[in-house]
Amino acid sequence: MKNYNFLFIILLGINLSNCGGTKKGDNTLFTFDNSTYKSKYLPQDVVQLGVLNSNSKEIDSIVYFVNDKKIGSTKGFSKLSFPLKDRKLGYQNLKAIVYFGGENSDATARIELVSDIQPKLLKYTIINTFAHDTLSFTEGFEFHKDTLYESTGQNGKSYLRKYDYKTGKIFKQVDLDSKYFGEGITFINNKIFQLTWQEKTGFIYNEKTLKLEKTFTFEKDIEGWGMTNDGKYIYQSDGTEKIWKMDPTNQKMIDNINVYSADSKIKSINELEFIDGKFYVNVWQKDAIAIVNPNNGAVEGILDMSNLRKLIKYPKAEVLNGIAYNPKTKTIFVTGKNWDKMFEIKVSE
Repeated sequence: MKNYNFLFIILLGINLSNCGGTKKGDNTLFTFDNSTYKSKYLPQDVVQLGVLNSNSKEIDSIVYFVNDKKIGSTKGFSKLSFPLKDRKLGYQNLKAIVYFGGENSDATARIELVSDIQPKLLKYTIINTFAHDTLSFTEGFEFHKDTLYESTGQNGKSYLRKYDYKTGKIFKQVDLDSKYFGEGITFINNKIFQLTWQEKTGFIYNEKTLKLEKTFTFEKDIEGWGMTNDGKYIYQSDGTEKIWKMDPTNQKMIDNINVYSADSKIKSINELEFIDGKFYVNVWQKDAIAIVNPNNGAVEGILDMSNLRKLIKYPKAEVLNGIAYNPKTKTIFVTGKNWDKMFEIKVSE
């Protein structure tokens, strides 16, 4: 194993024992023919879908589904080729509906699609260092019109703050009710969206006044962690390997991706930022930022931030968390929970 691969394991906490594999259905008439299936597949692979007919039924046709979407059908007992190119990473849940003698029966299985990309180790240069409030348990961190906004956590201490990052002067602050633990924020459609951790509740504020305009309940039974947007959709993390896609107009979940570095999923995805078409993500408890392809979930780059961590002097400082891109300067601001500093950096290969 190359040294840089070992570095990725240390930084992202990859679980190399995760073996994936196939999952057989409970059907007794037909099962997927998984005799040639691998524990993990790459995007360039093609899977042959077929069923075993242990009861020697005369099969009329088979309709195949992947993740509940129909991908094709066959006549009789013939197999179907299923190319994995351009699919999102993660488990592919296979289903076959077998039609025979005026009846039908299901068979199910599961395969795991992993990344074929070896992430690049990226470099950064510190442009500036600014003071950061050590009482701020940073969860959300975002620039809007050259002004920095921050959302913090902990019950009874959570707030949404707008301030001058150069001087620390607070322009406006909204304190959350003590029952809420504040999390990620993002700006879209002239609104500010804010998540809460385990309360399954989100807030929508007026962009200019920070007045609360709407409270919404999470559609999915998930936690709220990080948040960002691409100008059209909101994306949020939930502490797992998933990044969810949300419609900001109705707060409904549309889709999700699973984050993988090479052949292992990366869990505990936290703060998010969308920069030049890629997700920049904090991984909880790791001094690293992963750069993720939003189309399939593949980690394409790693920023080792451990040297920044060494510059923090506040003894009660917690983990790295906070990524804010300033489009005016084309620089990235990073900080952590209860850090005494925030750093303005530029990234390069």
